[in-house]
Amino acid sequence: MCGVFGIYPHKEAAKISCLGLYALQHRGEESAGIVTYNGKKPFIHKALGLVSDCFDEKILSSLKGDLAVGHVRYSTTGSTTLKNTQPFYVKSKAGHISIAHNGNLINAFGLHRQLEDKGALFQTTMDSEVIAHLIAHSPKEDYQETIVWALSQLQGAYSLVMMLDKVLIGARDPLGFRPLSLGKLDGAFVLASETCVFDLIGAQYLRDIQPGEIIFIHQDKIDSLRTLIQKNYGFCIFEYIYFARPDSNIFQHNVYQARKKLGEKLAEEFPLNADVVMPVPDSGTCAAIGYSQVLKIPYEMAMIRNHYIGRTFIQPSQVQRDFRVKVKLNPVKPLLENKKVVVVEDSIVRGTTSRARVKTIRQAGAKEVHMRISCPPLVSPCFYGIDFPTKKELIAARHSIDWIRDFIGVDSLKYLSREGMLAAMPVSKENFCTACFSGEYPVELPKKISKFILE
Repeated sequence: MCGVFGIYPHKEAAKISCLGLYALQHRGEESAGIVTYNGKKPFIHKALGLVSDCFDEKILSSLKGDLAVGHVRYSTTGSTTLKNTQPFYVKSKAGHISIAHNGNLINAFGLHRQLEDKGALFQTTMDSEVIAHLIAHSPKEDYQETIVWALSQLQGAYSLVMMLDKVLIGARDPLGFRPLSLGKLDGAFVLASETCVFDLIGAQYLRDIQPGEIIFIHQDKIDSLRTLIQKNYGFCIFEYIYFARPDSNIFQHNVYQARKKLGEKLAEEFPLNADVVMPVPDSGTCAAIGYSQVLKIPYEMAMIRNHYIGRTFIQPSQVQRDFRVKVKLNPVKPLLENKKVVVVEDSIVRGTTSRARVKTIRQAGAKEVHMRISCPPLVSPCFYGIDFPTKKELIAARHSIDWIRDFIGVDSLKYLSREGMLAAMPVSKENFCTACFSGEYPVELPKKISKFILE
């Protein structure tokens, strides 16, 4: 998923960026980085680990300048190595370029090959580096035309925060897969993946960057261009279901309210007489509240999360996921003993995490365990920035719901319907990408990618 941040002009650009990345930590835990610019040269610090591991007062003080670009990474393209951390920086004839990218480019392989044929030398395996080389190889002279030309070559999902010398640039792909918002702080403009950032740093939310929009932030003004305007968009519905923070507004609407509505729809479709409704914290919490309130079943936080353990789904290997599942959540046994329990979960991806949690709930003494999922079964890979790139990663693509029920060990398993999910959304259904539930992709996939759908 990744989180991106940018600010200009602000005398504490690096420190504000660090705070912004703290607020976006849920979008990536593998690495973090900040690039600043003082009008003469860039200052760069990138490292593996959490934001708190990567930055301290000494490091932040060394990042000079009033323009900053920041990034937290969760990899979907490229391995977890220091060279693949972002923001990506390069100096070219176009100037000093730094890029923080959230999304996935589906034509990155073809562009990479074309650029290599033209003499481009790649330092990383990230698709984000392709963007920098396109800017450097642009036939245009004007810097705005250069950016427009480079982005017009891209296919797929991108919300970008970029630096081109003393200009801060924000851009979203024409379908708007990933969120990106604009705010203002102490006279400086701020770009961030989610609005929860603005709450933390005390910035005023101004508006979303529109799909297909590129904004150029100068010291004293903003220029805006709209390119390749689409009739309908392709907002990632999984942002509302799982990824974004509940206190954020994305696609101009609140995440908490959308998730609660998902739970309400789930209760309407699959009611159940039970003793307790419990969430899988934290992403299942809002939906569980909605489910509980509709059916008037007591809501309990029957599993307590260790908040010093990160998000299990976005760990890069299954071994790490399994370890974190065991230490992340611990049951409150008196709330579960001899109870008929409804567990509300946001999704089931691989199934291993849910299986471990159900085993823990039964060991705590639950009489029955029923699971309700606040989205439909995930049956198709995502090529726009979520880490399930093949059908092999998705348990529902290979097995029936009854098989999954038995595998994870619950007495019943029900998924919210696609119609119910879309009805719960605050944005019209025509404006969502639901490819992971349907296999219908809003951007045609290159042949090299298409073959993975059947694997």
